[in-house]
Amino acid sequence: MATLHATALVDPAAKLGAAIEVGPFCVVGPNVELGDRVRLHSHVVIAGRTTIGADCEIFPFASLGQPPQDKKFAGENSCLVIGERNIIREYATMNPGTEGGGLITEVGSDGLFMIGCHIAHDCRIGNHVILANNASLAGHCVVGDHVTLGGLAGVHQFVRIGSHAFVGGLSAVVDDIIPYGMVVGDRACLAGLNVIGLKRRGFSREQIQDLRKAYRLLFSTEGTFAERLEGVHEMFGENDGVRQILDFVKAGSDRPICVPRNAAASV
Repeated sequence: MATLHATALVDPAAKLGAAIEVGPFCVVGPNVELGDRVRLHSHVVIAGRTTIGADCEIFPFASLGQPPQDKKFAGENSCLVIGERNIIREYATMNPGTEGGGLITEVGSDGLFMIGCHIAHDCRIGNHVILANNASLAGHCVVGDHVTLGGLAGVHQFVRIGSHAFVGGLSAVVDDIIPYGMVVGDRACLAGLNVIGLKRRGFSREQIQDLRKAYRLLFSTEGTFAERLEGVHEMFGENDGVRQILDFVKAGSDRPICVPRNAAASV
């Protein structure tokens, strides 16, 4: 059975899973779907066509599914889809998609979204992602699995961030970040690989060494970038992590690849 506080406003048309908890002064709109065991603390507002997966916990004053902050938005039936087991802390905001981005914003599972963070329209967020306090993603960003954004980091629209990347606090990210990369600064630049994160997630010493060697070659000063890309493929193409970096770079996007500040890339 659902537990609804007497002061909560839950539209009768909303779809509620088993054993959910809706706290004081929460507002749940008619097109909202809450999965099993979702817990809303007080003053949470969930609007629009928003789906939240099982076992998510949402803290006071979070606002999910309100219209996107895009002047081109004309009220089209877009949606926000949030996966399972996410923790969404106070004042976090997530907006649905727009016609220009496929009408959907997607957030994966097992994420931690800290106080005041923002996920804008048409973003695609992977699993096990952490956004620290007041980190913000502009529209159309793509964020891979196991990515961490430090506090007050800001990401430009259409930027891609590869899996296992780390963005330092207060960084302004305007370029794509390769998988496993670590960036810092304003404007953010590559500062090596996220080695600490890789060790924590069980990557072997050999895997990390290959990634380091591939990184040094890819961002060295010898030859053109295309030649170095081919060299990395020939030398380390059998390594799954390296291949993921190569596929990310070759896929391309509207943004350039984030590179080290100096020509010699060290890790």
